[in-house]
Amino acid sequence: MSDNNSWLIAGLGNPGRKYADTRHNIGFMVIDRLAKEHGFAVIQKKFDTVFGLGEIDGIKVVLTKPMAFMNRSGPPITQLAKYYKLESDHVLVIHDDIDILFGNLKIKAKGGHGGHNGLRSIIGAAGGGEFPRIRIGIGRPDTQIEVTDHVLGKFAKEESATLDLVLSCAAEAAQSIIKKGLPLSMNRFNKNGVESDKL
Repeated sequence: MSDNNSWLIAGLGNPGRKYADTRHNIGFMVIDRLAKEHGFAVIQKKFDTVFGLGEIDGIKVVLTKPMAFMNRSGPPITQLAKYYKLESDHVLVIHDDIDILFGNLKIKAKGGHGGHNGLRSIIGAAGGGEFPRIRIGIGRPDTQIEVTDHVLGKFAKEESATLDLVLSCAAEAAQSIIKKGLPLSMNRFNKNGVESDKL
């Protein structure tokens, strides 16, 4: 898969039923959405990941979820990318972001970890932050709730009502990035976070 058009799309989260529907696992949820929409079977196992191979709009793609916990996401993702001979700029990472309001997302071409332990691990394993990412807003908690409890908590009732739409928009953003490139995708999705006509 070493041609320039192939991609690895990694969603971040924590393995296990305990964390399945938590805010921190929204990256996993987007991978599941992409797999369902495009007929991927994300069941193969290698380098402490589960992954599946297929095509999206004629582009070869590896969809993966690292099965190490969030703060150890880096080695599994980078090992899988290396195995398929994919450079960092063709490794798209999808993750939660407390600095973005719920219902919004932002595409970023590269950068630091911003305090996100999953990104911190990937940057450490890859030797830099030269990989694109989709940041999906989960918002900050109010002052009575610890950040850890917020990110590892379930979505609130009002959030759950629009979660499906958020996942659809994130999946659409991922498809746009691999098909149309970062500049066009950022211009489309970063104006109002998620497209305002859909939320």
